Amino acid sequence: MSDRVVVRPRRLLWVCRAAALGLVVVFGVVAYLLPSRQGKGDAAFGPGDQIAFFCIGLLLAWAALQFTRVRVEADSTGIRVRNYVGEKQLPWQVVAAVRLDDGSPWASLDLQDDDTVALLALQANDGARTVEAVLALRALLTASRDPG
Repeated sequence: MSDRVVVRPRRLLWVCRAAALGLVVVFGVVAYLLPSRQGKGDAAFGPGDQIAFFCIGLLLAWAALQFTRVRVEADSTGIRVRNYVGEKQLPWQVVAAVRLDDGSPWASLDLQDDDTVALLALQANDGARTVEAVLALRALLTASRDPG
């Protein structure tokens, strides 16, 4: 058993990176191809509009890349969960179970106070890799419960 577990999703990373690249390329091409101002009264776009349009594409790409931040790190003292928004550091004493239910898109932690924390880094579509990570987290949880 490993005494440290670090997990990031694989497919989600590739999808988000491809989406971000696609957004930058599409917005860049469209910004370049926007009709420029020819004369008075034409409903067209100037260089400022083109730059703004491209910057919107960069902003959307940045937003897509924020989904790649998810991560789970665990060791013998506890687990740190970084999801899309925020990060939680939890000692194993407050964790009741590590779950990966059939049909669930990701794993989750059941806490002693009946709360649930989603582990978005443990995506079900990553298959056996996610199952191995869940089993490793369960082993760490069990080891934290053993007095010796």
